[in-house]
Amino acid sequence: MKYVLALIALLAVAVGVAGIVYGEADDSPGLQLLGVVLVVGAVVFGVRSARRGR
Repeated sequence: MKYVLALIALLAVAVGVAGIVYGEADDSPGLQLLGVVLVVGAVVFGVRSARRGR
């Protein structure tokens, strides 16, 4: 189960980074902000789940 949560967090980071890159190319600050929020949220979720697993 830990691996599934880690995979979901990793996919969320990838989607967030893609949103940041696409938002920069499209000159859309809202999409960039959503990408940053998604990346930060996924990192926080991943760290919290890793610390709880120990």
